[in-house]
This record gives sequence, C-alpha cells and structure tokens, in this order.
Amino acid sequence: MRFQFAGLALALLLCQYAAADSNTEASSEAALPSIRLAPGDDKSGYDSTAYQTNSLSLEHRKGTALNLAAFAIEPQLGLPDPKESLELEPNAAEIALGRRLFFDRRLSRNQTMSCAMCHIPEQGFTSNELKRPVGFEGRSVKRNAPSLLNVRLYERFFVDARETSLAQQAWSPLLASNEMNNPSIGHVLEQINRDPVYQQQFKQAYGKPADMLNVGYALAQYQQSLLAGDAAFDRWKYASDKTALSKSQQAGFELFTGKAACASCHLIGDQYALFTDQQLHNTGAGYQASMLGEQKEITVILAPGIETTIPAEVAQRVGEPKPNDLGRYEVSLNPKDRWKFRTPTLRNVALTAPYMHNGEFLTLKDVVNFYNQGGQAHSALSPLIRPLNLSATEVDNLIAFMQSLTSSKLKLLVADAFAADVQDPE
Repeated sequence: MRFQFAGLALALLLCQYAAADSNTEASSEAALPSIRLAPGDDKSGYDSTAYQTNSLSLEHRKGTALNLAAFAIEPQLGLPDPKESLELEPNAAEIALGRRLFFDRRLSRNQTMSCAMCHIPEQGFTSNELKRPVGFEGRSVKRNAPSLLNVRLYERFFVDARETSLAQQAWSPLLASNEMNNPSIGHVLEQINRDPVYQQQFKQAYGKPADMLNVGYALAQYQQSLLAGDAAFDRWKYASDKTALSKSQQAGFELFTGKAACASCHLIGDQYALFTDQQLHNTGAGYQASMLGEQKEITVILAPGIETTIPAEVAQRVGEPKPNDLGRYEVSLNPKDRWKFRTPTLRNVALTAPYMHNGEFLTLKDVVNFYNQGGQAHSALSPLIRPLNLSATEVDNLIAFMQSLTSSKLKLLVADAFAADVQDPE
C-alpha cells in the first residue's frame, strides 16, 4: 500500500487563462507549441540538490478557444459517426456555459475545488499525479479519476455503470461528501444564480436561471465535445497508411488481437474502434485490493524520489480506514457482481496514468505484467483472464502499440481548455 502526497496541479486552476479572439481550429495551431501533454512538472530528479523545475510558466500557459459545437460533430478517423453518439445537440452557448462551470472552483462547498482539479486537461483529462484524487478537505476518494476523453462513447457512466447519461452523472461528484461536498442541489444552484455572468449565460442558453436539469445539460455539452480520435493507429488501420505504425507497434497489434487477447474486451471493429466492449468484468484487481492481507508497514512518499516507511498502525491513527471497493455489487447488490468494473477505452491510454479503477498501477508496463500473470486468481475471476506467457519483447511491443492510440486532436482540446475563464472565490 502506498500513500502519495503529491500536488494537485493547482497551477491549472489558479491562473486566469487568456481569452481567445478566434474560434477556428486553424487558429488553435498557434497555441500548440506551449501545450505539453504531461504533468506540469514530472519532478524528475527531485531528490537531487541540482533539481530544477520544468513547469510551464504561468504567463505562457495560454490557449486558443476551439469551436467546440462544430468540433463535436466533426468526423474523426477511427471513431463512429459523431452524430450517432451525441446525447445533446451541440449548442455553442450551452458548451461555453458548461466549460465555465467545469473550471469553476466555487461549485464546491468550500469554493476550492472544480471538476478540472481531478480531470486536468493536459493530463488526459484525468490526474497523472495521484492514484486517487484528494477530495473535499483532504478526504479519501476510493477510485481513480477517469479520463473524460471520448466519454460520450460509453453506454453507461462511472466504472460501476450506475448512470445512463452525462447530464445525470454530473451531479454525483457535486453532491458526494468526499468530493465536492455540496449539501444539496439547491445549495449549488444558489451559488450559480448569484453570479451575474451565469445569470446572463443561463438566460441566453436556456431562457431561465440555473436549475437541476440545465446545469447537468451544460456540463454534458462540454464533456461530449471532448472527442479525441485520429491516432496513428487509426491512420494505419482505417486510412491504409502503412507507415503510421512502427514495426514494434505493428507487432504489438498482432499480440493485442491475438496471443494477448486484449481485443476480447477492448474491441476493434472494421470501421471504427471503441477499444471497449462496454461490459463489466472481474479481472482480480478489485479482489486484490480488497481481500489480500494488509501490510504491516507502509511506504510514504514525502516528495518525488523521497520516501520513508512507517508502521501501518501509525497511518491508520491519522487517516481514514482504507475503503474497499466492490464495484458493480455496490449498485446491484448481486453477489455475482463483486469486483466487476466497466472496461475502459484504451484510446489515449499512454497519457492517462495511473491505471485500473483504483489507480494502483502507475505504468502501462505494470498493467501488462498484471494481465501477463493472469490477473489475481480467485473464485470469481473472469474466464477471459488467464496467463499470457508474453516474453519481455512482446510486453514492450504491446506497450508500443498502446502508445499509438494517442489522438492528434488532443492538443486542440487542451489549448481550448487553457483559454477557459477560471473562476476563483472572491
């Protein structure tokens, strides 16, 4: 068990992003040189006296707005017809409103947390720096922050598949006591409706003040615009560009669809690839986290590269008890659903570490090694999970293939996010 005391990338939320004059994709290209798809500072060599930060200076952290209403219906190589996966008809005023809500820290009870604090744009709209986000006033959150890229392609939402629409799921983190901790829907609406800018935006978008429905609709409008296809794999598979993948990546594809059997759950079709079967499976990861014996000692990361070991009982005295996660069972109460979690899409997976429902695996190699050994054996393990007997070279090739799934569109979405108007408490 490992405790991480890393930063929350607050720089993303403490600065005012530059307003953009243009709404065209072409104009966004000017912002791309300063867009780095990674944590603000990876802390490499942090334990050295010669360490120097590589964070992007705040004055350079600027972006260019994208016409997200048009972007949301623009066909992208490797993805299904965008009009078929829409939950709502894209509307520029509603998207702009949803984006403002997404970056607004005032929407949490103590006005310190926004959606973007766990779904950080340049980190794949997740958080690379923490296995599991830190919630309201430091409270534990038992699941990894999922990427919001291509979220609209899911049939159901959350890893336990408890919600059926983006507009509905938006309220879950707003009201969860360990996330944004709002005491009621009314409390959130009062906060929003006190803002003169929101008053104008909601009137323009919906013809009335904020209410439970239109707040959900606005956040869903922004999230469904985060479409990210057209990866190197797509150009190789669907545009017949045989130079788009390296030999190692092509060998990885053969493993992915063959010996490693990854495509059994991460589906690849003839016309497009969702890289998910939309189903829930027991891979053993949940069982491993919940049922295996507690460690007597815990490694605590004091800072990147600087660790110490303390007795587990010491950590237990100053922290909350470790929350176990039973997955779909917590929704269905069916014992057969214990430790079942929805198959995530692998699109942009190279940028969305850490992995699994609880963020326990920090690298793609950790994930591949877990499946290579056959997951974690127990009585309810999915029959799809078995030892793979991959060699070290095959593991490397499989990882190389997954690195080919990064969208060419992602920097445009991050540049747009950098142009967002971030709201801080007065």
